[in-house]
Amino acid sequence: MTDQRIEGAATQTEGQIQNGLGRMTGDRRLQLEGKVNEVKGKALDAYGRVIDGLDGLVEKAPTSVQGHARTGLDFARRKPLLTTGIVAGLAILLGGLGGRRRR
Repeated sequence: MTDQRIEGAATQTEGQIQNGLGRMTGDRRLQLEGKVNEVKGKALDAYGRVIDGLDGLVEKAPTSVQGHARTGLDFARRKPLLTTGIVAGLAILLGGLGGRRRR
């Protein structure tokens, strides 16, 4: 289990508590912060699951690329937001290049 998954579970629980307290006290701002933290926690947990899955794939990769793959995974663990941004940017670029041209 990666640090992202642990942090995600903690953030999600914190958000659920904030949301509940906000509902009980009628504090809409606290409710909103709670909902944001719940979503953030779920995203971190999902990111951690992806990293865990990729870690298993690195073990099965040829030894010649394992070092580079581990370096990439270490970067992804240290900088999750930057990694997500890079992947999203690449997806947008590739989607634009692969899309059909309209006349």
